[in-house]
Amino acid sequence: MSLNLDDKKTVVAEVSAEVANAQSIIVAEYRGLGVVDLTALRANARKSGVYLRVVKNTLVRRAIAGTPFEGLSAQLVGPMIYGISKDPVAAAKLLNDFAKGNDKLTIKIGAMPNYVMDAAGVKALATMPSREELLSKLLGTMQAPITQFVRTLNEVPTKFVRGLAAVRDAKETA
Repeated sequence: MSLNLDDKKTVVAEVSAEVANAQSIIVAEYRGLGVVDLTALRANARKSGVYLRVVKNTLVRRAIAGTPFEGLSAQLVGPMIYGISKDPVAAAKLLNDFAKGNDKLTIKIGAMPNYVMDAAGVKALATMPSREELLSKLLGTMQAPITQFVRTLNEVPTKFVRGLAAVRDAKETA
């Protein structure tokens, strides 16, 4: 079913709004993918906070024109599904994990602002830890010296008490 001009403008505006806030766009070919699989992929995308949409390539070209993702335009050919994410890793992880279990979905290309990646680059991006994982590792690294300092401070009175207990036990046995 083709879209009329107003519907096309609406789709372009919606995709443009998502692209304006995006940190990554991952493009995959979904030729032969069943409705059940596509529904499962969309459900996973909602959980991950990834905007996932099947859109005509010409409309996507208009939506990304003049944005840092404009480099994707030349390679948008065939039936494509677009994963757009505010987290640079989320869309790549989602589509890469789904492609591992389903050979009908093939990752074609991806982009971060002003940088276009091939399929191997997208797979490498998918193996990186997410923003939350990186922040938790950073917090753990920042807390480690403080935690060790507190343990060291606590060790002084503990050793003193152990020494007193040893002296008391020695006097009781004597």
